[in-house]
Amino acid sequence: MIIPIKGFIENSLIEWEGKIVSIIFLPSCNLRCPYCHAPHLVQTPNELESIPVDAVVGKIRQNLGWVDGVVVTGGEPTSHKQLDAFLALLKDTGIVVRLDTNGTNPQAIKDLIARKLLDCIAMDIKSPLQKAKYELVSGVPCNIEDIEKSIRIIMESGIEYEFRTTVCPSQLDGDDIEEIARTIEGARRYILQGFRPNHCLDSKMLKIEPYPVETLRGFASCAGKYVDYCCVRGEEGMVLQRNW
Repeated sequence: MIIPIKGFIENSLIEWEGKIVSIIFLPSCNLRCPYCHAPHLVQTPNELESIPVDAVVGKIRQNLGWVDGVVVTGGEPTSHKQLDAFLALLKDTGIVVRLDTNGTNPQAIKDLIARKLLDCIAMDIKSPLQKAKYELVSGVPCNIEDIEKSIRIIMESGIEYEFRTTVCPSQLDGDDIEEIARTIEGARRYILQGFRPNHCLDSKMLKIEPYPVETLRGFASCAGKYVDYCCVRGEEGMVLQRNW
């Protein structure tokens, strides 16, 4: 199998709430989000050494019983044609698998879920679903209908899922976050991620002052009116429930 693995973390306690997981990084992405913290995976992936698939799968097998799951992230994993075969290989180890995606390839998401290759999916929603706004935040032209399709597929999938948004002050405010929450009303889980001004794809972002965590908590409180669970990443214990 030829699928380029450009990074592998054997165990993480923070990537998937309640689980110890391995993290696999795949290169390439069709978006160019200026705040992206993995510009090397997006812009110059061929300059990074690849890790053999067999070595990664072997390590996952070795850690079964200690590691609960594996997260496949990027980049954008659905950009790889052999992703399905790779996920099947991971599932064959007996471990649970989560996929991180930007939601621009709804057909791939639908197929992977239908084939039971995923136990969980996490989708980034970049901004309210307005074309000009979405393209500003993602840095490239976007098909909003594809984003909408992916949201519906995930919410109707029957598997564990979360939506999440990176909240950068130069791009999004509280009204934007509430609008996103309304779009995914009834979703099980919505996570806000604070922008961090380091290792950004666009160096101009390094000068942006992040929102204080208290501000993000306020955004999460408003968003929590529409979804079952909302919090700021890193504060998963602070449950902000929907008002029924």
